[in-house]
Amino acid sequence: MAGQQFQYDDSGNTFFYFLTSFVGLIVIPATYYLWPRDQNAEQLRLKSLRKVHGRCLWYCLRLMKSQQSIIPTLKKAALLFGWAVFLLLAYKVSKLDREYQEYNPYEVLGLDQGASVSEIKKQYRLLSLKFHPDKGGDEDLFMRIAKAHSALTNDESRQNWETYGNPDGPKATSFGIALPAWIVDSKNSMLVLLVYGLAFMVILPVVVGTWWYRSIRYSGDQILINTTQLFMHFMYKTPNMNMKRLAMVLTAAFEFDPRSNKEATIRPTDNIQVPQLIRELGNINVKKKEPPFCYPYSLKARVLVLAHLARMEVSDDIEEDQRFVVRKSPALLQEMVNVGCQLTMMANSRGGFHAPRLVSIENCMKLTQMIVQGLQESKSPLLQLPHFEEEHLRYCVSKKYKVRSLQDLVSLKDSDRRSMLRFLGEEKYDEVMAVLASFPSITMDTKLQVLDDEDSNNITAGSIVTVTVTLTRKRMAVRVGRRERGRVGRRERGREGGRQGDVSKTKAKVWQNKTKAAKKTKQSKKKKLTKKKPLPLPAAKAKQANGSASGSEVVAVAKEDEEDRSDKGSESEEGEGNKDSPSERDEESDKQSDTEQDEIAGDDEEEWEALQQSVQRRERALLETKSKVTHPVYSLYYPEEKHEWWWLYIADRKDQTLVSMPYHVCTLKDTEEVELKFPAPSKTGNYQYSVILRSDSYLGLDQIRPLKVRPYNSRVHWSEAERELT
Repeated sequence: MAGQQFQYDDSGNTFFYFLTSFVGLIVIPATYYLWPRDQNAEQLRLKSLRKVHGRCLWYCLRLMKSQQSIIPTLKKAALLFGWAVFLLLAYKVSKLDREYQEYNPYEVLGLDQGASVSEIKKQYRLLSLKFHPDKGGDEDLFMRIAKAHSALTNDESRQNWETYGNPDGPKATSFGIALPAWIVDSKNSMLVLLVYGLAFMVILPVVVGTWWYRSIRYSGDQILINTTQLFMHFMYKTPNMNMKRLAMVLTAAFEFDPRSNKEATIRPTDNIQVPQLIRELGNINVKKKEPPFCYPYSLKARVLVLAHLARMEVSDDIEEDQRFVVRKSPALLQEMVNVGCQLTMMANSRGGFHAPRLVSIENCMKLTQMIVQGLQESKSPLLQLPHFEEEHLRYCVSKKYKVRSLQDLVSLKDSDRRSMLRFLGEEKYDEVMAVLASFPSITMDTKLQVLDDEDSNNITAGSIVTVTVTLTRKRMAVRVGRRERGRVGRRERGREGGRQGDVSKTKAKVWQNKTKAAKKTKQSKKKKLTKKKPLPLPAAKAKQANGSASGSEVVAVAKEDEEDRSDKGSESEEGEGNKDSPSERDEESDKQSDTEQDEIAGDDEEEWEALQQSVQRRERALLETKSKVTHPVYSLYYPEEKHEWWWLYIADRKDQTLVSMPYHVCTLKDTEEVELKFPAPSKTGNYQYSVILRSDSYLGLDQIRPLKVRPYNSRVHWSEAERELT
């Protein structure tokens, strides 16, 4: 069996193949991931947002950054240089001669394939006279000619050539190493050893060690592990945390400590400017000696956050530090929410300590809204709009308008709204309305069920309850536009209701001719019909606007339905009275039982299909990855572009506890379906929960929906069912 041989590339041709492949593996993926995106598209996007977000701090900073940044140009230059090297190497490889060719003795002798033996010997004699070394010819060429002659005339050599492609028989397998031979030359051994030692013993360990040291210091959400432990300590120590204490814990994060984070800085001017801000704020407990609240970095971060909430102007020296603190705060508050949820789950499973109160977790969410909008807790949500100042609020809260929220401002008539905002010019008023129209309006629908159960609508004690919440986002512009159309529609319905009310009065005389028994049955049925489901708020307002006319219309329609039903009931009674024989009655009962069984089977099939659809929907949601880029938030004082995200959870507001962990909805563009799961109470009874939706960006847009849960005992339920069957 032939052996194996390893040899270095003496000519350097193989090394170029290796180098071309290596450069291509780097340049092609780097171009895909690092090539700057179309700057014109970003400029067009910013231009489309200018009408609404033109006054926002993040918008101005983004425009300045896009104009001054040279990083895209450097990236393009580096990638173009890499492509130039790659194309140069590819051109070099294409010009290389092929060294490994199939051996063909006919080509060596200059004969056609299949030449006779006499022709081979004649050609050999002619070439020998010309290239023999004794005649002054090339020795290597003559050896190749003699080898070709032997391969074609000698039977054994010819058989070896036809079998192995070589007249000498099978050769050892040769492996070429794509490195030039000078690397293993004894003259260059010290240099090569120095390069290898520097690359694999110094550079590689330093790079891997730096990456590993950084990765173990941060969590998956890029929060320092020490910060997470700090939050867990103080939330465990203070289960009921007010807003002032929460701000102190937030600004004690190690992200603001220069020893833990190089982005944080301590300036020499802090000793002058920070005490000045403390005197202007006047509500900071500087004498508190509890670590780490008394450390300089924590005190500085706390002052900058409170100054941001008060919308105070700071000097240019610490303005960049304030932007850094404000930019980091929402992610840190989200980590505090996660820590509070972890402690709640630990307290529910193990016990032994008090879980954080619901107010502590909700204060984290409120503080996120306040930091994004740059507003204090006691301030009006109307100050989120442009051109609104404290002195302008007196026009809104007057007895005539009583506008205290964004929803109140939207519900006003256009004329009343313009009259109330008379302190604004036409351009400013149009800007305010454009900003108000961009705010989100969320519709929340809930569905309570128990999955993987025969009866998904009944809740047994201790079962896993699934609340499917469907969130639909629309702009407030839709609500503003519908106000006028709704008023016109209500006027028309009022007129039609007045006409139908007159007709119903004339029909009332016919109803008086019925017997007393029919009146009693009609009255009992009428009571059942008039018990309607509670209408949503807009529909209720529309009904009130219609007045007595629409009420008479409803009564008239109800009376007509009752009359038809009473007639059908009398006909059915007469039909039943005509059935004299018991066999007919048995047949009728059999038919009714068959129809009931068919209806039950149809209901089971519908429930099974709905269950399968929900399972498929959940599987698709797990597989697909949605973008977290939703809708830009209008924030006048936040230094970075932020998108609308929401918290959705179920809570028991009476006991101040979480029922389900908050779900961070980060992909709500138009419609989003979220499933919240929680164990049903172990005891039977009526439980009043709340489904709560909170924004992490806007004040005054939170929603609370009541959720009633009534679990029953499964043993009692089955005993009652068995009793009914027997």
